Amino acid sequence: MSKYKLLAAVALVALMAGKAPVSAQDAADPVIAKVGDAEIVKSELDLAVTGLDPQLAQLPDDQKRAAALSGLIDVKLLAKDADKEGLQNDEAFKKRIAYLTDRELHNAFFKKHVVDAVTAEEVKARYDVEIAKVTPPEEVKARHILVKTEDEAKAIIKELDGGKDFAELAKEKSTDPNKADGGDLGYFTKERMVPEFSEAAFKLEKGKYTETPVKSQFGYHVILLEDKRTQAPPTLEQVEPQVKQLVMRDKYVALLEAAKKESTVDITDPALKKAYDDANKAEQAN
Repeated sequence: MSKYKLLAAVALVALMAGKAPVSAQDAADPVIAKVGDAEIVKSELDLAVTGLDPQLAQLPDDQKRAAALSGLIDVKLLAKDADKEGLQNDEAFKKRIAYLTDRELHNAFFKKHVVDAVTAEEVKARYDVEIAKVTPPEEVKARHILVKTEDEAKAIIKELDGGKDFAELAKEKSTDPNKADGGDLGYFTKERMVPEFSEAAFKLEKGKYTETPVKSQFGYHVILLEDKRTQAPPTLEQVEPQVKQLVMRDKYVALLEAAKKESTVDITDPALKKAYDDANKAEQAN
């Protein structure tokens, strides 16, 4: 092989080696449109899709992408004209870009050190801490028969005293929509029912019914208590999103506190400083 052919072969290999990563990048993030000399790549379109108006975000995927592409093309067209006019050198524009850059850096840092940093172990540990603080409320399982008058309720109590079945009497005489279920109310805590009803129900012993009618805004009740228990706490799976938010909040607060130790925050406007300090105190109290 001649010297020139060898150099040509080496150059070709080098050229192919240099293009390989670019080709791989192009395959992962291809150009999907051109506006003059400006290119729109797939990743740019994906970002535009996430920034669509909420109404457009409800569209099918192909329509969302078309809407986002349409918006991107409009942006590229006018951005080119703005560049020709030198608007990128406008001081107000520079300040806005600086603010948007800071905000996006904040968001990227937040995602890396807060959102993506949360572990399953941290969530489970925080769940255990929060559950330990909770005193599970008592709840009861009851049936009731609702009638319009006190005399009707007293007559039903007499029938129960005579051995009549509560569920059957509820199906026959109750005016409540749940009469078909024999007046079954399932389990409930005190707060779920009107005070008069809850007070009477929670005083009963298991298997007993009220010996006098219970009056409420709905009419007169006869109540049978079937069970009492302590309400089971929610499982981790049921409250995991809320617990994760607590863990994320703590991580974010810790990041801010560390950052504030490294930088002095000086607010020159007295009124604004007071408002800022008050807002931070309120946040810390929560």
